[in-house]
Amino acid sequence: MTVQEIVDRCQALFDDLDFNAVKDWKAANPAGKAIGYLPIYVPREIIHAAGMLPVGIFGGGDQLEVIHGDAYYQSYICRIPRSTIELGLTGRLDSLDGMLFPSICDVIRNLSGMWQLLFKDKYVKYFDLPQTYKDDIGGAFYIHEMQTLREDLGKLAGREIADEDLQNSIAVYNENRQVINELYQMRAKQPWQAPTSEIYLLLRAGMVLPVEEHSRLLWDYLAGAETEDRPMRDNCRIILQGSFCEQPPFDMVRMLGRSSYVVDDDFLIGLRWILSDIPVGEDPLQDLAHAYVEDSSYSPVQHDLRKRKENMLIERVRNSKADAVIVTAAKMCEPGLEEQVAYIHGLDKEGIPFFVSEFEENQSSFADLELQLETFMENLLFA
Repeated sequence: MTVQEIVDRCQALFDDLDFNAVKDWKAANPAGKAIGYLPIYVPREIIHAAGMLPVGIFGGGDQLEVIHGDAYYQSYICRIPRSTIELGLTGRLDSLDGMLFPSICDVIRNLSGMWQLLFKDKYVKYFDLPQTYKDDIGGAFYIHEMQTLREDLGKLAGREIADEDLQNSIAVYNENRQVINELYQMRAKQPWQAPTSEIYLLLRAGMVLPVEEHSRLLWDYLAGAETEDRPMRDNCRIILQGSFCEQPPFDMVRMLGRSSYVVDDDFLIGLRWILSDIPVGEDPLQDLAHAYVEDSSYSPVQHDLRKRKENMLIERVRNSKADAVIVTAAKMCEPGLEEQVAYIHGLDKEGIPFFVSEFEENQSSFADLELQLETFMENLLFA
């Protein structure tokens, strides 16, 4: 496929709120199950090892009118749980056989309980992640959580999930992380060759496609994008920080691409949560746990005191040669808005220019934000 054909396919997958790609996979795999998961991170390797399809659920975006969902959450709650409820109650998630709710915040914890009440015929698990980053404490706790998930999915699949299955799945996801990392590295070096809107669509395709197919798609895009004849513009290089859970509207992503070169971001950070290959050893759960504790990224929902978030953001600015940072957050997102304080203080101390904003997944107008950003970028260019 050409680059445009790949992008068009990813756009179609992104626009499809009926999850037809999941239905097609289940039709081709009659015994297969599909397990949805909320942001930010779950060990998809375990779902894959069970012969099941992991499906990322990131709300309804700006395409879905929320009617039923507003009856379940107050107006001062972020929008992603309301639109996720809307997807469920309107039958769009009927192809899923279960849902995982990782420990992001109290809102998602509440959503997991609500899901158990609303969808009694589905497997539902609140998946607790460790907050103590030591192998003998947090790591041991995480192994216990993963073992419970492994046993639950084994019962759902009608077979035990063997260590060999997990080892194979770890290797498959290692390749997926590798190609995503190469994609990000290429964009950081030549952002005009890989527009951020295309990067985003490529990542979102990984929410519904089998991981093997997603990796092939990304390798094909990488090979094609490097030969595309695209002009280089005199744009500022920026990092977008704050899209770790609820995702910005796609029109906002496109707008950022018009105003600047986004050379790094935290879109769908769970796809890159583990920073390097996970060793494929004799104890796969131990390997997964160690990678999470010792080799994972950072976000507002992770509280590893060894990882000062503002310092890691500054390191990313240096590594990507960014000119500035857009510090954003979803409206009413308590973890995201709280972290803005640390980021702002850290960037200000280092003299790194930054712009602060917020968004909502169904936001439709960006004229004012675009004007403010263009003014900010012009000041950078002529400073």
